[in-house]
Amino acid sequence: MSAVGIGIIGLGVISDTYLENLSSFPDVEVLVVGDLLVDRAEAQAAKYGVPSFGTADDVLAHPGVDLVINLTIPAVHIEVSRAAIAAGKHVWTEKPLGLDRDGAADLLREADAAGLRIGSAPDTLLGPGFQAARRAIESGVIGRPLFAQTTFQTQGPDLWHPSPAFLFAEGAGPLLDMGPYYFSALVSLLGPVDHVAAVGTKAREEREIHTGPHAGTMFPVEVPSTIQIVTAFEGGAQSQTLLSFDSALERHGIVEIHGTEGTIVLPDPNQFAGRIAYVKPLGVIRDGMSFEQEWIEIEHDDVQVGRGIGALDMARAIAEGRPHVASGELGFHVLDILLSAQESAATGQTIVVESTVAPVPLLPEGFDPFAATL
Repeated sequence: MSAVGIGIIGLGVISDTYLENLSSFPDVEVLVVGDLLVDRAEAQAAKYGVPSFGTADDVLAHPGVDLVINLTIPAVHIEVSRAAIAAGKHVWTEKPLGLDRDGAADLLREADAAGLRIGSAPDTLLGPGFQAARRAIESGVIGRPLFAQTTFQTQGPDLWHPSPAFLFAEGAGPLLDMGPYYFSALVSLLGPVDHVAAVGTKAREEREIHTGPHAGTMFPVEVPSTIQIVTAFEGGAQSQTLLSFDSALERHGIVEIHGTEGTIVLPDPNQFAGRIAYVKPLGVIRDGMSFEQEWIEIEHDDVQVGRGIGALDMARAIAEGRPHVASGELGFHVLDILLSAQESAATGQTIVVESTVAPVPLLPEGFDPFAATL
């Protein structure tokens, strides 16, 4: 096979990372980029040596495109992905898969009926840090996983983003903006979720933009800016998650899995690498008071990657006839979890998560994004 043809729709800030990484993978080739602002598409095409540019329709009509990468805003993720399926293209979409269950379920059904695949960010699950940590857990270094703790807390994107209102609007907030990273990781490690209970709050009904041309402008907060979620997994494990845009203390990227024989810390699920270490329950008591434990570092030689590896894995998985890692089904289950948490916070009720998902596969042994296989 020759390289798989890629078309990208939506050329905002995140498109730079995708274009830079995809241009370094020999098994895929970006043939066309499209955006509502054609001038922006032209600029990105010139910057990254893409041979063609235009609108979304130009991407969908391109005969060489096998896989469309959907980098549009979340509100139109489903609309754009369904158009790509209708055009006979596989789809990789940025997170979340969509903003409502019915639309996302329809998308997956249409793809299945057409014999096409959906993949959904985040693809940080494919990063060397997470893959190595998951292999360690499956080898038994912490025994049977019992419970997890995950944390993302920050002062809020209104401090640094020049147009932050959309991050506090319906369909966003810390739950739907950052939640996909943490819950994709948890589901991959602990399996599908059975039910959730959540509480949420707002620090303020309005926030102020602190940087850029609109600094000083106030905007409304439409969703909880802090949410805490207790999760019960089908396999019996539990987790506690804090997601907040209201914390004076900046602390994020915390993922801890506690098992019958130890605890492991994982890298930030919004990153592709990071420290992996575990500790056993037994330690050394010193001076009759302090209790010291030895952290055991997990080393690995996996190849460093970035965003775009999920689309590459999809292209290779299609050719090899195997499941891809960050599937649309995983994206749907995570969306269902997040919407269930949102409903729980609004109603005070525990919500049963109706969907489920098959075990999330690991990357094949020796997976190297920079070595051609197709």
